Amino acid sequence: MLNLTGSALIRARFLRMLSIILDELHAIREANTRAEFAGLSARTELLEHETNALDIELEDACLAAFARGLPEYELTFHLMVFRSLSNLERVGDYAFKVARDLETFAPSTRSATLQDALPLIELLSQMVEHLAFAFSELDAAAAREVMRMDFEQVDALYEQMNRASLTRLVEHPEDSEMALTANRMARHLERLGDHLVNVAERVETLVSGNHPAARAG
Repeated sequence: MLNLTGSALIRARFLRMLSIILDELHAIREANTRAEFAGLSARTELLEHETNALDIELEDACLAAFARGLPEYELTFHLMVFRSLSNLERVGDYAFKVARDLETFAPSTRSATLQDALPLIELLSQMVEHLAFAFSELDAAAAREVMRMDFEQVDALYEQMNRASLTRLVEHPEDSEMALTANRMARHLERLGDHLVNVAERVETLVSGNHPAARAG
């Protein structure tokens, strides 16, 4: 018999991790919109600490379930969660690094190079929302939408940020630190999207495999 209590708890904790990531991205976007960066890294660091705590809690819960022995359908669900934890932990870490760079450099300049990050941050926020829906509702189409957005849009915006930072580096060598920071931010945001895709692929596989765990609430 499926352990609904344990599975429901894992689902709730996993969704909370996604919610925290969304909070981090929203904090970055709001700081940029208001041009108020003081305390941004401290706020996102607190969220990152909560992500790390949930990561440990979920890992322990999955390992305990594996030790008990699970039916195949329940094992598939737990493995999907367990294998995705490192991805979500890295997503939160990349978001924190972007927030830290913005707090450090953005107050000294309203550089268009840094502002190029905003569309990418907005897009990644949408991807997190789609991923949360895909996991919560076990919707394969929503999971595939996360993959599509990364392939068709995130990569293009990443290249755009790279070109802008390199152009600034050539045209304004005195701003080399700002250009290199923008390049680093672009790389972190692009990697963040890759980790979201990794999780989306596992959700899509779980759902399309029609495992009973994929239909349990």
